[in-house]
Order: sequence, then structure tokens, then C-alpha cells
Amino acid sequence: MNNDVAQRLKSIVGPEGFSEDPAEIAPHLAEWRSKYQGHATLLLKPGTTEEVATVLAVCNQTMTALVPQGGNTGLVGGQIPFDNEILLSLSRLNRVRSIDIQDASMIVEAGVVLAAAQRCADQNGLLLAMSLASEGSSTIGGLISTNAGGVNVLRYGMMREQVLGLEVALADGRMLNLLRTLRKDNTGYDLKQMFIGAEGTLGIVTAAALRLFPKPARVTTAFAALPDIASAVVLLARLQEETNGLLNAFELLSRNGMDLVLAHIPETKDPMAPAPWYALCEASGPVGVEAAFESGMAKALADGVATDAVIATSEAQRAALWKLRESMSEAQKLEGPSLKHDISVPVSSAANFIATGIAAVAAALPEARPVPFGHLGDGNLHFNFQAPKGADMASFLAKWDEIARVIHDVVHDYGGSFSAEHGVGVMKRADLKRYKSATEVDVMRTLKRTLDPKNILNPGKLIPD
Repeated sequence: MNNDVAQRLKSIVGPEGFSEDPAEIAPHLAEWRSKYQGHATLLLKPGTTEEVATVLAVCNQTMTALVPQGGNTGLVGGQIPFDNEILLSLSRLNRVRSIDIQDASMIVEAGVVLAAAQRCADQNGLLLAMSLASEGSSTIGGLISTNAGGVNVLRYGMMREQVLGLEVALADGRMLNLLRTLRKDNTGYDLKQMFIGAEGTLGIVTAAALRLFPKPARVTTAFAALPDIASAVVLLARLQEETNGLLNAFELLSRNGMDLVLAHIPETKDPMAPAPWYALCEASGPVGVEAAFESGMAKALADGVATDAVIATSEAQRAALWKLRESMSEAQKLEGPSLKHDISVPVSSAANFIATGIAAVAAALPEARPVPFGHLGDGNLHFNFQAPKGADMASFLAKWDEIARVIHDVVHDYGGSFSAEHGVGVMKRADLKRYKSATEVDVMRTLKRTLDPKNILNPGKLIPD
């Protein structure tokens, strides 16, 4: 990197706004799963929107590439600098600018951690619906840039549905102020949508207006044992019908996954006798939703759709049930290497897909242990395969691309997506070119060339070469 450019950038953000300390930079360079390791020698931490814009103007003028980063919880390498680009952390843009109770909206900066935004909404009697296991570290800007999903998509939708407006710094340093909280604005292109899920390749989100919801009067949670996945799909439909569409979440867990959690995660226990599959179900709404939910579960037990069920009777019990699901990724990491895939298929195809996918992987890698789990309610599954005990990590992980191709071909056959909620990053660029039409890819490239003609924003990510 040109030293004069570095000095200009450091002067923009001031002494508190940069670091060249390798020890401070190091945590920003490692992806959580240890699949990617980056390289950068300058970390910028702008403290205002204006500083972000000025940094971009200089980078654009000097053709200096940069990689934006939120909480560094991404799993496809989209937030990692690989070629000594400037690393731009949004962590200091961490203010809740406003909350409007009557409008049920809040405006927050990109570096606000999701859990902090949730608490702010809750303290004002409202609900920020986005929820996921990394909410204690993931940031609003990162969640928007990857169009994150989480456990409440079934009821409230992806991050895209939570965003009413955006403030975006463009590649040339101009600010695009779209921080409106209108629910209806039919005045041409909805420009904010271009930046949601764009992984920082078209502009850098600096703030967002988010949709809030009334806090539900009641929340009811159950953990059900199931004989097979087809029964899970039936149970999902039953509970949706009984609760009149008030299911927040419907999570699928396998026995293999449960065994890993119980073996590695402290203070977890099996809530019932072992079964092949489980569903963690949650509904919320007005008084009376509990009775409807329990009625649906009782009918499922009566006709064999579920073989056992536990309904939480306290917040502590609810948290214990959710811990079984939310600890799944950590348990897999503690067990050893695993091949992870974030896919989606139509809910009606889930049972056949899982059977076909497991068989296809078994033919290519017989020793792999299947550990599928995830958001069955919206068709998003984390279709993972654990190495056998004692396996060499390097040799097993070397199969990643081969097994991903096997799985993604099956996903494609079922009309699904090779990336449901984690994004494309660097990991899945070849998949995007393989499974998307040439026209779709060309339109994406056209947007990139238009908004970032010098290719300074997160180069090498999302868009295929």
C-alpha cells in the first residue's frame, strides 16, 4: 500500500480511528470456522458517517481497495481481506440514533450489535424480530450486508424485511440517504434493496431504519421427538393451522447433532428419550396462543406425528431448550472438522432432499457423519457432515469443494439455493456462476461496474470473475 495514501487515511479518522498493531488486527483476519485467514496491515475504525465517506473518496481517487467488516461473524469469507486491502471496521458507528414508539421503528448505526438493538427495542415495549445465535457479536451493518436469516424468518422474514431505510456511503464518497421509515413509498426504484445482501460490494451501509413489532403477550415453546422428517413437515403445517400462523420458529435437529451438543456443551441435558429427529417449535401472540399451540401438539402426539414432547413452563426451561439448538455449531467445532453447507429447498421437498443428499455424500465420502439441522420452517437447512473420530483435519477439509458440488447439485435438482442465509463471499462465487443464469450474473456485474467502477469495494467477493 502507498504510504502517502495510508497517511491520508489515518489523518481522516484520527489517532483513535486506526491501528497498525498486528495483535489488534489479528482477530479481524480469522474467520470463525478457521477456514479463512486474511492479511491486512492497516485497520481503519471511522467514528462518523462523514469519516467513512471521506475514506471512500480517497480510496476511490487512489484506487485503493478496502474490505468492510462488522462483527466478523460471516461464514463465507466475505469480511476477510486477503490481499492486504484496507480493513474498514464499522465498530465505532455504534449509536442508536432514535427510536419512535408510535411509528414502531428505530434508526441505528451499522456497528450496533444486534443484542444491543434488541434490548433498546425491548426497553421501549417493542420487538426487533431478527434473532440468531451470534446476536451478541453480529452487527446491524453486517446483517444487512449479508441479508441474514436466523430463527424467526418463518414469522418475520429475512433481514431484508426488517429494513425500512438505509444510509449508504458510495464508492466515490457520496452519501446516499435513504433513512426513511415509510411503509409505502412508490416513487421509482427501491434503491435500498440493492445494498441488502450485496456484501459491501456496492456501497457501505452506515446506518439503517429498522421495522419494529409489538411485543407478544405470550410465548410458548416446545421440543418434540419425531420418527422422521416427513413427520416434521406435517407437524409444521399442523401447528401453523392451529395457531393461525403464529409460529415464530420451527427448527429441525438430528440425533447425531444432539449427541454432539450433549457431549461438548456444559449444562445441557436430553429433554426426553432418544429419537431420530426433533423439532424445536415456538409460537407467540395474544393470550390464548398457548392453548392453540398445545392443542396442535396434543393432536400430533395422538396420531403419531410426534412421539414425545416437552413444553417449556418457565423462561429457564425455554432457554435450556433453545441452548440445544443454538449450541449446534459450537458443538460441531469442538467435535472436530466438519463440512458445512447453508442451503434451502421448498419445505415440501425437505424430507426427500435430506435422504437424497445424505445418500449422495455417502457415495462420495462414506465415513462422513451427517449432522443436518436448521430452519425447517422456511426450508433453510445447515446440511453439515462431521469427520469420523480421529480423522485428519486437513485431509477431511480438503474434500470441502468436492462434497459441496455433490450437495449443491442435489439442491439444484430440488429447485433450491446453494446459499440460504450466509451469503456468497469468496467461498461460493464459483457456485453463483454455475447455478445462476448468465443473464442474472451479467446484471449483477453491470450493477457492480456502475456503482464501483474502480472495484475498490470488497474486491474478489460475491461477483464471479
